[in-house]
Amino acid sequence: MVFTNLRRHRVRTAIGAAGIALGVATMLSVVGLLGGAVKMFERILQSDAEMVVFEKNVSDLFFSNVPVELAGELKQQPFVKDARPVLFTIITAPGRPVVTCFGITPDDPRLTRGEWLQGGAADFNEANNGVVLGERAADFLAAKAGGTIELGQGSYPVAGVLRMENGFENGGVFMPLGTCQRAFQREGVCSVVSVALADGCGSAEVKDWMARHHGRLTALENEEFSRSYSQFKILKTTAWTVGGCAFLLGGLSVTNTMILSVFTRIKELAIARVCGFSRGQVARMIFGESLLVAAIGTASGWVLSIGGLHALRAVPQLQGYIDPRIGWMEVAGALSLALFTALAGALYPARYAANLKPAEALRYE
Repeated sequence: MVFTNLRRHRVRTAIGAAGIALGVATMLSVVGLLGGAVKMFERILQSDAEMVVFEKNVSDLFFSNVPVELAGELKQQPFVKDARPVLFTIITAPGRPVVTCFGITPDDPRLTRGEWLQGGAADFNEANNGVVLGERAADFLAAKAGGTIELGQGSYPVAGVLRMENGFENGGVFMPLGTCQRAFQREGVCSVVSVALADGCGSAEVKDWMARHHGRLTALENEEFSRSYSQFKILKTTAWTVGGCAFLLGGLSVTNTMILSVFTRIKELAIARVCGFSRGQVARMIFGESLLVAAIGTASGWVLSIGGLHALRAVPQLQGYIDPRIGWMEVAGALSLALFTALAGALYPARYAANLKPAEALRYE
């Protein structure tokens, strides 16, 4: 009966499913876009390391101040394989009010992960203060290896151009750590220290050592940091809130569809009651129709969101900034909201249909 009823009213079914599909697509797209941005920033922090050390109680890592000497101290510990300081800053450039700048050491793995389009790692050092540009940064700043570029209050030679997978890094500027510190008057400090653990060692040893020797700093595993970092929480909450509101608007179409479905089939429902259908069977039929419409809409919305994100990823200006992969948690969340919306939307129609009195319903015009 559920499938038969939906097939008989294809246009109405399509409208209800389309409302759910658009809501699901909007929700998953927003969550995917902001979630992708979070994942990209997470990969910036990880950099072949399992932990990150930063200053406690800072609202943003750009305000974190960690002594650079800490990296050397950590390297001497038997439970640490490697430790590298990184300074995050924002700098201005001609025609660009904001460009992300990374102050790193010459042996930072970021320089080996990328594809060198111009120049080489040997030219990135403190001696010549040369900077390395991501491919997109080099494009919009019209810079080439061997030339110079104005950044902030200074002029720097371009040591090379790298193609990076990460959009933030591909549109950023890499400075030798000392050069970056002097340019921003932050001598002796960095934003974070990324820590790679020695084989067989755990994060607890790093945390205990940090608590004993550097109480104003904290060390977290990458996953712990992602869960606790306030900026990530804000982005994720915003994504689910905006997506959820769009989804609920789409869910109203299901409610409207089911109400119309009941009121245009009152005589049919009355005949079903006369033929022996119980109130519960009538209610379950209405709920079943609503759930099936929501399921069709959810599947369609998921396909739309994946297609839309892949299309956006193909846009040259957005390459590296969008991660079209939507995790099972996001899909499960969208499905749960769809089912909840379907049940809530069918509650009144199902109750009305179940309480119909056959004799009166047969006289309904």
